[in-house]
Amino acid sequence: MATMPKEQAVRDPQNASVRVEIFDQAYNLRGSDPEYILKLADYVDGKMRAVAQATSTVDTARLAVLAALNIADEYHILKRQHEKNGNTEYLKRAHRLSHALDEVLDEKSRS
Repeated sequence: MATMPKEQAVRDPQNASVRVEIFDQAYNLRGSDPEYILKLADYVDGKMRAVAQATSTVDTARLAVLAALNIADEYHILKRQHEKNGNTEYLKRAHRLSHALDEVLDEKSRS
């Protein structure tokens, strides 16, 4: 079970806590969005189970570290792609603004 199903998730409305299960360990977590916490816990559980299936490791701490490295790798790949695409858009916009400014300055110099 990745996380406890929504109907089994224990929630405390006063402190927005939610009980989740990650790799067969129960955790009480708090946050402003219990549904998001469930989603994150499910993702981490899936990563740990994938690592466990791909390796012969049974040590949960080692599995957690390997899963964290996989998640960090995904994060940095996406971050690099975002930065690359973001920089491209930034340069395009800077070029358009520079061109528009040149046109305005040319018009002023002709007047």
